[in-house]
Amino acid sequence: MKIGILGGGQLGRMLLQAAFNYPVELHVLDPDPQAPCAAATPYFKTGNLQDEAAVYAFGKQVEVLTIEIENVNVAALKRLQAEGVKVYPQPEVIETIQDKRRQKQFFEEHQIPTAPFVLIDYPQELYKHEGFLPAFMKVGKGGYDGRGVLLMRTAKDFVHAFEAPSLLEKAADIEKEISVIVARNEAGEVRAFPPVEMVFDPQLNLVDYLLSPAQITNAQAAEAQAIACRLIEAFQMVGILAVEMFLNRDGSLWVNEVAPRPHNSGHHTIEANYTSQYEQHLRAITGMPLGCPDSRCPAAMVNLLGEAGHQGAVYYRGLKRALARKGVYVHLYGKAETKPGRKMGHVTIIDDNLQSLKASIRYIKEVLKVESRPADSAPA
Repeated sequence: MKIGILGGGQLGRMLLQAAFNYPVELHVLDPDPQAPCAAATPYFKTGNLQDEAAVYAFGKQVEVLTIEIENVNVAALKRLQAEGVKVYPQPEVIETIQDKRRQKQFFEEHQIPTAPFVLIDYPQELYKHEGFLPAFMKVGKGGYDGRGVLLMRTAKDFVHAFEAPSLLEKAADIEKEISVIVARNEAGEVRAFPPVEMVFDPQLNLVDYLLSPAQITNAQAAEAQAIACRLIEAFQMVGILAVEMFLNRDGSLWVNEVAPRPHNSGHHTIEANYTSQYEQHLRAITGMPLGCPDSRCPAAMVNLLGEAGHQGAVYYRGLKRALARKGVYVHLYGKAETKPGRKMGHVTIIDDNLQSLKASIRYIKEVLKVESRPADSAPA
């Protein structure tokens, strides 16, 4: 079976790695000839993911087409679907999720708990909603990895407002941020992974590390999984859906955002779960039975981000020290160049003891650094 992936980043690379165990041929389209997938498959092509002709031509060569990034040309996907190519997730799902305004309206229409919000077409409209503050302004289209989000504490912050159509979302009283990965296949079988707890870097607004399972009650975990299952059923989506949620201090759960693809909050599943999110996505889009998503053991995932002040040829300081620690699995994404805050890899840690697991998180964050050095430097 020929499968096409729109996007050749690290998520596509890990999907390729999972696919090596199955009788499938994966083709990849990405605008960057040096993308992480480029060296991982002979079927790599360069092309603009927003160009309708390029996406359509690529999709005509495969039987199943999927994504590892939402910013793709939906018109081409709709044409391909109409002509018999299986496009998973479906173009209508991608189109809804591409626009945070439509995404929030979808939650509301299907009784999915989410933060109260109002739609903002022009910055001047913000002054009608001063009583809604504090709140977050989120641009409808184009925001990614924390970009396109502004905290509005008072009306004085309105001068920084986005000019594009946006939404104003009531600030949640957050106790924890969690994520549930859920999958659905062509037959309608649904399986949810255990919730994970995400801890964010306050400067970069990216996940710093996560804990699996999340340190929440069994009832809260079950509710989070139930919400994720309801949501993927509402979309009637085929594939993997990452559902990010706020656990508020009053015990309520609000869906924040969703991603219709493998996700940063599921990296740990490669080592820590019976079925990884990547294998599960592959199973879902090819009509295979879904695998067991349960955890094998407690785990953590630490993102490896480019260090501040470093840009250029990548050098992994402390790699040998990190690899010497029990239960540590290093995943590097094959990116030759680093820059501050760039996702360069991740480390999964497995440990049955929560306290020593947290100690290993601190150790990895202390010893393993992504820096820039001459290309001939050896890892330390």
